[in-house]
Amino acid sequence: MFLDRRSFLVGTGIVAATVLAPRLGLAQAAAGPFRLDPLAYPANALEPHIDAKTMEIHHDRHHQAYVNNLNAAVKDHGQVAAMPLQDILAKLSEMPESIRTAVRNNGGGHANHTMFWQVMGPGGSGSIGGAPSGPLAEAITRDLGGFDKLKSDFNGAGARVFGSGWVFVTVTPDGKLALESKPNQDTPLMEGKKVLFGNDVWEHAYYLTYQNRRPDYLAAWWNTVNWSKVGERYAAAKAGSLAI
Repeated sequence: MFLDRRSFLVGTGIVAATVLAPRLGLAQAAAGPFRLDPLAYPANALEPHIDAKTMEIHHDRHHQAYVNNLNAAVKDHGQVAAMPLQDILAKLSEMPESIRTAVRNNGGGHANHTMFWQVMGPGGSGSIGGAPSGPLAEAITRDLGGFDKLKSDFNGAGARVFGSGWVFVTVTPDGKLALESKPNQDTPLMEGKKVLFGNDVWEHAYYLTYQNRRPDYLAAWWNTVNWSKVGERYAAAKAGSLAI
């Protein structure tokens, strides 16, 4: 059968759209000093607790947008662009007023999400979840009342965040842990603190699977934590080498 020109163009357009569709929504990387690292594990590695599509949208689009916007904010401010992100956030009040809000929102978003991807994922055995051990478990018992109490208090703090925000466990240089929450993309780094781990309670982190059921997401999220990575962050914090 012969196709007329119009049918041929329509048909090829449909094929092209089908092939390109998965990539059309991806944010494109913008030039600048900050970049988005690829996930260290497959997007489906956290299923069924966090689905692959959520991970792809969250990482490839939302996080990339924070990086792009941060690079755009600092492109005419070479001194700021040359600073490590944790130093920029700790000295937020010293940033040029014209870019301070953009740096707060997007720099905070970049730092928070960079941490977020690091503290999740399969451990050395390929499993995810479980419980902390060693010095980290001892610190959780000493400072936060034990693992079960930490989960309960952490989930409660996350559920109480109005709108979008984060819940964190922070760590001091001497290893003392504390629980706190922040709105939007604010981070304890803005107060010169170190973040051990945290959970994103923005709806984009969970809506495809959990819709408005944030408490269900908070409860399920513990199954995604890579406690060996969190333990490494704890050791780095005590050694003074933990950055973001």
